[in-house]
Amino acid sequence: MKLKKPYWTPKRMARMAIFIALSAVGSFIKIPSPTGTVALDSLPGYFSVLAWGYLEGSIVISLGHILTAATVGFPLGIPLHILIAIMMILWAVIFKWTSDKIHWIVGILAATFFNGVVAPAAFIPLFGEGFFYAMIIPLVVASFVNVAIAAVANQIVKKSGYI
Repeated sequence: MKLKKPYWTPKRMARMAIFIALSAVGSFIKIPSPTGTVALDSLPGYFSVLAWGYLEGSIVISLGHILTAATVGFPLGIPLHILIAIMMILWAVIFKWTSDKIHWIVGILAATFFNGVVAPAAFIPLFGEGFFYAMIIPLVVASFVNVAIAAVANQIVKKSGYI
């Protein structure tokens, strides 16, 4: 009888810790925005979701956002930043699904659209249209940079045979 290998192996935990640490580093590379929370923190999460799956990538990307929000004192409040972290998980899932089922370039476009346009639009009832218009350009730029670099890096690493 063959035993099933546990999910939470030391190797997986160490890899997640490294990518969460990379998210922390990325959280200090800011794209100017009204909230100060737009940064290159989600790149490691987007890479992780493509390379190692939904759960691992979701943990990395959500903690990446929380770390970024913490660097500027949670300007929208902790509950809203937890909601945004959950939204980041959803965008990572959409990114992986579209990348796997259609093409990784479509995944880049989908994740950029959802994180850059849909996410700020979701807060119009709370903060008004001004917030949406103030956030859309920084979020689209940062989303594209995060997702595109993650997708290209994943393609390169996958071709090398490391993942």
